[in-house]
Amino acid sequence: MNLDLKKQNYSLYWHLKKDQYFLVIPASGIGQRMNSNIPKQYLHLENGLTIIDQCLQVLLENESISGFVIAVDKKDTHFKSSIYSSHSKLISIVNGGKERFHSVLNALNSLNEIAQPNDWILVHDSVRPCIKKNDIDKLIEEVSDDDVGGILSTKVFDTLKQKDTDGLVSTIDRTKLHLAQTPQMFRFGILKKAIEKVIELNMHITDESEAIEFLGYSIKIVNGSSSNIKITTQEDISLANYFLREL
Repeated sequence: MNLDLKKQNYSLYWHLKKDQYFLVIPASGIGQRMNSNIPKQYLHLENGLTIIDQCLQVLLENESISGFVIAVDKKDTHFKSSIYSSHSKLISIVNGGKERFHSVLNALNSLNEIAQPNDWILVHDSVRPCIKKNDIDKLIEEVSDDDVGGILSTKVFDTLKQKDTDGLVSTIDRTKLHLAQTPQMFRFGILKKAIEKVIELNMHITDESEAIEFLGYSIKIVNGSSSNIKITTQEDISLANYFLREL
């Protein structure tokens, strides 16, 4: 089905519903640190799936998710080969932006005619293939009654050191520290407003929760799994393959 027609159909149907869940996948990165001739999200895992397809396979198993939008580089030629490029829940393919948050905003803008302010957006890294279905379920269950949203995370157990400009080292108290993961789940209206504000002020953020926090909102923390790693290097692919064999 033509994507524009599909969006019209979604608009007619989902405006009648409350608190729907939409998935956004920013996938326009080129993976410079991977030393690969293709973006890392399109590299294959040992199970035969690409990294991004493994993500989508697990995420779309959740029946709460009504549809998804993917943001790819404007020169991307790889996603059309994905088994999910013609998926029934694919709402739109949009151009990625200069930074991740630009890509997310482009995806959110494509949902303007579909999503209501209180609908939920789950943003997931295209290179976190080890996300577990149980963690997605837990995130939705624990956050859905919140006014703002929340994220998956894990506690920090390693000792952290901080070096100042003079080379002096100190130890950081890790007891209150968490490692942010994805999916990150926020209300459509709040998330869109937060990212628009960040761009207006020419700020740089590394995830959606930072934009939400900048507006003064508190977010929920939901305990995730340490296996939900973000693939950055070739070594990470080996580790991801190990975790996926254990799932």
